Amino acid sequence: MKIKYIYLLIALMIVGLFTSCNEDDWLQRTPKDRITDEQLWNDPNMILGLLANYYDRLPQLAGVFNTGTNAEFDDAMWSGHVDQNWRNDIHYGDDYARYWDYTFIRHINLSLENLDEYSVKLSDAQKKQFNAELRFIRAYVYFEMVKRMGGVPLITSQLIYDGSGDPSSLQIPRAKESEVYDFIYSEIQEIKDNLTETVGSRTRANKITALALQSRAMLYAGSIAKYNSLMSSPISTTGGEVGIPANMANDYYQKSLSASEEIIADPEYELYNPAGSAKGENFYKLFFDKSAKEVIFAKDFMTGKVHGFTYDNVVRSFRTDIEGSSILTPSLSLVESFEYLDGSKGTLKDKDAQGNYITYTNMADIFANKDARLYGTVVYPGSQFRNMPVNMQAGVAIWEDGEYTFKVGNLGSAHDDGGVLTGFDGPRNDDQYVSNTGFYLRKFVSESPQDGVRPSLASNWWTWFRLGEIYLNAGEAAFELGQTAKALNYINEVREAHGGFPANSLTELTIETIQNERRVELAFEDHRFFDLKRWRIADKVWNGLETDANAVVHGLYPYRVIRPGHPDDGKYIFDRMRPTRFRRARFFKMANYYSSIDPSVLNNNPKLVKNPFH
Repeated sequence: MKIKYIYLLIALMIVGLFTSCNEDDWLQRTPKDRITDEQLWNDPNMILGLLANYYDRLPQLAGVFNTGTNAEFDDAMWSGHVDQNWRNDIHYGDDYARYWDYTFIRHINLSLENLDEYSVKLSDAQKKQFNAELRFIRAYVYFEMVKRMGGVPLITSQLIYDGSGDPSSLQIPRAKESEVYDFIYSEIQEIKDNLTETVGSRTRANKITALALQSRAMLYAGSIAKYNSLMSSPISTTGGEVGIPANMANDYYQKSLSASEEIIADPEYELYNPAGSAKGENFYKLFFDKSAKEVIFAKDFMTGKVHGFTYDNVVRSFRTDIEGSSILTPSLSLVESFEYLDGSKGTLKDKDAQGNYITYTNMADIFANKDARLYGTVVYPGSQFRNMPVNMQAGVAIWEDGEYTFKVGNLGSAHDDGGVLTGFDGPRNDDQYVSNTGFYLRKFVSESPQDGVRPSLASNWWTWFRLGEIYLNAGEAAFELGQTAKALNYINEVREAHGGFPANSLTELTIETIQNERRVELAFEDHRFFDLKRWRIADKVWNGLETDANAVVHGLYPYRVIRPGHPDDGKYIFDRMRPTRFRRARFFKMANYYSSIDPSVLNNNPKLVKNPFH
């Protein structure tokens, strides 16, 4: 009976609830299972959550610790699992680096419209800040599209189908390549002074971040305008979707230089160069020190959001798993692009003028007096990692009948004399998870042992923009504008702070010098592929020739000399070689300067013009 009374009491309470409420109020109650537009766009924390998702979606080619794509073009080769050895057999496809993300553009446009319509409770400063961040992200996305595809449709509001059966209103033609760059510039000019609530932030856009995008994007536009026109057959379309007139180059270079100089003048940012530490060590630590004033904008990682770059690329003997480690192994060509501190060319002295091997007492001696950025980028024979010697030795060189005979063994094997035959860290040809080139990657690979362990992995951040690039952008733009003294100053400052060169180490400047500076300073930071494209030399560097040192990855193997009774006994020589796993020279076709547009996109929009050679 008590149970019946309880049920009756509950029923009466429910009836009372209904009768005590206005019927309209009940029907219009806020739903509990979803967030309304009014709630979202008036809550700063919810907007920040949405922005975090958008920042996370910013595109890169090989960035954000993509080991595999770096192995395909950025001065390295794939030494990981044999199932992915196709990465060493790259003839770039027509769709290589394609990016056409109008879903993302639509999401941003919708967010901008909703912010304008619903955000009635935000302060003017908050509303301007969020609007500017969204437009910065959109400008960045358009930059990523234009540098791969050329001119793309410029869509800045939602496209809504009217149900008429005629989709032509949704079919937007491609803008000119120059118009997209002009749009990026105009957006930055309109938003940069509204980014007031993120001053000093390294993970959200602020005025300096916006100027960094201007610095980079306008440099790209200027280069395309100049160097495309210098080609024997410039790449262009009749409507300007591809190709920028040469007479626009200087204006773009000036816009890049102006942005760069404004950033350089800001005391909040400075080249990373702590006193009391070796330059090479400083350059390495730059990418891990989250207090570094050089970093302008970065994609952060933290507890719960980690990456496996250290796990993939740590020196072989430091790995903690049966698989993983040593996947991305730098090329000899990259190592030799780092000059000597006296300004001489960086070619390593492995043989004398007569073709005889040069012996070294210590393996590291062959790398002595090199640009300090080499140490911060690459682990080479004789160097250390995690304050421990790296055990690199390919084998022994036995002197017999007036010449050397090379003998190699398994990793960690000993020779008959009790000394090392082949080191635990190789290098070893045609093997996996060990260097195939004689070098390991240091840049971005954490010295913390736990960062190479699953599932904790690493949480160092990825630098999208940093001041070193801005100095080089300023130097290149000034050079192209004929301001050579200014250009020299900017580039020399980077060489001195990061490379350990003496002040004013360069007294003359050529475009080739600038190109090499970017190669060594920005290695593995997602610049090389696009730099070669904008200078219109990618087809010359990756020319498919088996005899070209840049199109083919080569290695340098250290051997211990076995020559009893001779002064060279126990010393080291180095042998240049081509790794067996690197199958054929990289070949960049003219069609790769602008990626193909997906056929389904072309079918849906007949107003789109195909890119040249596709």
